Amino acid sequence: MEIVIADKSHSIYAEIICETIADAAKVRGTGIAKREPEYIITKLENGNAVIALEGDKFAGFCYIEQWSHGKFVANSGLIVHPDFRNLGLAKQIKKVVFDHSRTKFPDAKIFSITTGLAVLKMNSELGYKPVTFSELTDDQSFWKGCQTCKNFDVLTRTEQKMCLCTGMLYDPSKVEAPKTESRDYDKKVWTRLKLIKQNMFLKKDK
Repeated sequence: MEIVIADKSHSIYAEIICETIADAAKVRGTGIAKREPEYIITKLENGNAVIALEGDKFAGFCYIEQWSHGKFVANSGLIVHPDFRNLGLAKQIKKVVFDHSRTKFPDAKIFSITTGLAVLKMNSELGYKPVTFSELTDDQSFWKGCQTCKNFDVLTRTEQKMCLCTGMLYDPSKVEAPKTESRDYDKKVWTRLKLIKQNMFLKKDK
């Protein structure tokens, strides 16, 4: 398995990347915004993505996006092809794209919004902290990207103050040593938070 910084030669994988993201969104039912091949190609060509390959076969992907004139960056679209899941690949990709972000944009705050418990745990281990949406970018181009998520109405009703996603932030000016050991209570905390949000927002639609 090889995880590399993407370049123009990887544009041939744009279609399968988008298909894998779309399929995962259908299965999960929440928290994944749709992406088009043209959008993914720009990330690949600009060196703002990492891709995992097993030989010539696509295995996983994640990309970097800049917001608020480079003050914030996000590692988005983290996906692993079904053939390579449950092997710890997502965690490896997350670490590579995080390190690439820190190298390419050393002064930027790195943020994430997600409903995925696995991603929340990975973020926490890398040094991200849970934050309110007000501490994230106010760039409306970012929030417009949530329009393809089925829970966009929740974000709209709360005037972008909260959603089913949890906001997390890595601030390089407040760096702490990342966690090196797994803590069982983390999953319980994130699961409880997710259930609370679902009860708060989804019941209003019934």
